[in-house]
Amino acid sequence: MTKQPMRHSLRIAGLALAAGTALAAGSVQAQDKGTVELGYVEWSSEVASTNVIRAVLEQAGYDVEMTSLSAAAMWQAVSTGDSDAIVAAWLPTTHADYLERVGDKVEDLGPNLEGTKLGLVVPEYTDVDSIDELNANADTFDGEIIGIDPGAGLMSLSEDVVDEYGLDLTLRSGSGATMTAALQSAIQNEEDIVVTGWTPHWMFARWDLKYLDDPKNVYGGAEHINTIVRQGLKEDMPEAYAILDAFEWTPEQMGEVMLMNQEEGSDPYENAKQWVEENQDVVQEWLPES
Repeated sequence: MTKQPMRHSLRIAGLALAAGTALAAGSVQAQDKGTVELGYVEWSSEVASTNVIRAVLEQAGYDVEMTSLSAAAMWQAVSTGDSDAIVAAWLPTTHADYLERVGDKVEDLGPNLEGTKLGLVVPEYTDVDSIDELNANADTFDGEIIGIDPGAGLMSLSEDVVDEYGLDLTLRSGSGATMTAALQSAIQNEEDIVVTGWTPHWMFARWDLKYLDDPKNVYGGAEHINTIVRQGLKEDMPEAYAILDAFEWTPEQMGEVMLMNQEEGSDPYENAKQWVEENQDVVQEWLPES
């Protein structure tokens, strides 16, 4: 990798900052092992998981750089080696197109979280229960489905849903934040709203929500979130590779971190470090034996 000289300079520059961030519950950094570059998308689930694996890698002695990207750019970065790893690959459906394009340039380490789901979500009090009921109730939802960022695989699937069901509602793009803000406003006013949703997400812990039935199964069944690494990482950084390979947690554990991140003024990185400190029994399963 030609990036090593740049990484070396970044490591030197970051030593002073890194010195104060070792986790008390884990082993203190005895030496600098290099910089691991992590790509991620600004979804609440991926913010949580990427910060947690960052904290674990730092506990093991690595410097870590995180870069927020669109889903397409995230996959491209790990395929070219600009990122060493991502822990945000939604498979086998949501990111299937991305994996197909770069599959021969990356290594799939398998699931780090099982039990995900995608679909259209409404408040529990909404009388509509199925996607095929939306057209008859389009006015109830102001003729709109509130979506997230246009590059997301969920949005591509939702476009397919609009086509397959012949929906008269407009799929409106935005971001994860604007979607949850719209959802919160609707619920506060006891209004009906339909949004693109996924599990795990903190909104299911905060509000009473339900997925609309998908009789045509356009969204597919349960998915999993995988860890993808660049080719050559195992040879370049075998311990970091082993940690990434061992990383696996549950939707409930991820939900704990996501809820922490929703507290006003909270820092996802600091929350991740706190969770890692308080869950060393779990973390030790991800770390290689000394």
